[in-house]
Amino acid sequence: MNDEKLTYAKSGVDISAGEKASRAAYKNAKTTFSSRAGRIGEPMKIDGGFAGALDFGNFLLIQNDDGTGSKSEIAERLGKYDTIGEDLLTTVCDDAICVGAECVSLTNTFDVPRVNFDVIETMTAGLARACVREKIVIPGGEIAEVPGAASKIIWNATAVGIVKKEKFITGKNIRPGQAIVGLQGRVLRSNGFSLARKICERTFGENWHEISWRGGETWGEILLTPSKTFHRIVLDAVLGDFESERKFEISGVVHITGGGIPGNVPRIFSEKNLGAKFDDLHDPHPAVAELKKLGNLDDEEAYRTWHCGTALLLVCEEKDVEETCAALNQRDGEINAKKVGEITNSGKIELVSKFSGKRLTF
Repeated sequence: MNDEKLTYAKSGVDISAGEKASRAAYKNAKTTFSSRAGRIGEPMKIDGGFAGALDFGNFLLIQNDDGTGSKSEIAERLGKYDTIGEDLLTTVCDDAICVGAECVSLTNTFDVPRVNFDVIETMTAGLARACVREKIVIPGGEIAEVPGAASKIIWNATAVGIVKKEKFITGKNIRPGQAIVGLQGRVLRSNGFSLARKICERTFGENWHEISWRGGETWGEILLTPSKTFHRIVLDAVLGDFESERKFEISGVVHITGGGIPGNVPRIFSEKNLGAKFDDLHDPHPAVAELKKLGNLDDEEAYRTWHCGTALLLVCEEKDVEETCAALNQRDGEINAKKVGEITNSGKIELVSKFSGKRLTF
């Protein structure tokens, strides 16, 4: 084994640069807000939020974008395209649920070096199946053949959601002492793949995706495991859809994507002194634990890059934890909803690593 410690940055992704660019992009986006002042669709300022919100009278229209990232590259390696649509849907509708919105539509765009009918038909069929389950429509999209500009498939989506103003989740009611409920994810979502691929390539060579992992699965197959989508589960069990009443009061929702728990949890805090402590997170998937070992990663690097087991967080009152978890688990036992931590006034993110038992502070 190569003993060099790998990092996300060494795999080609600089999280801090990405965060800085996102802040700059949103700063420029806000210069457009005055153009809708006093008009239908006036935007709300949500610094650090997971989705944008536009005022449509008695409800808010929610919009957000994302893509499958380099997880599509693994689908191309395997020639297996039927599940990647689940990942695309998850990236956007599980961001929309962070503000309490019911996602109603999704449009998607392809940038490809060459149009392959069979591939695109398979990918969009998988996306459609996932959308039907989540009660989301696909009103349109775009396929661009851009040889020279793209060497691999680039697949992105925009989601549109709706939420009544009184049900909009802003994080303003979060306070120390509240509980944090965690929902268990699968292997990896659509982030952190540059590091996972770098580890596999360094360890197993160019054809790493063909190397057996365990139980007959290859490394390519296990890493292509589709993301678990939480949108409809959370709506049905906890938040209620657009017309329904809240079943349990939720102060904040966090989708654990790029940046992991330490990078995403602070996005819902309205006050700088707020923090969170996690003592009972879900165990990382065995393949993720093995990746960490093969890459000689520090625990901190793993938790900054991947969800490491817990892929969605809900902030609620301590008294509601048991009933909230029961409702979620009754809806879908795979998510193993449980209390994983609590809100603090430390201004820090603290967690007990499920890799080593070490207490980490960010």
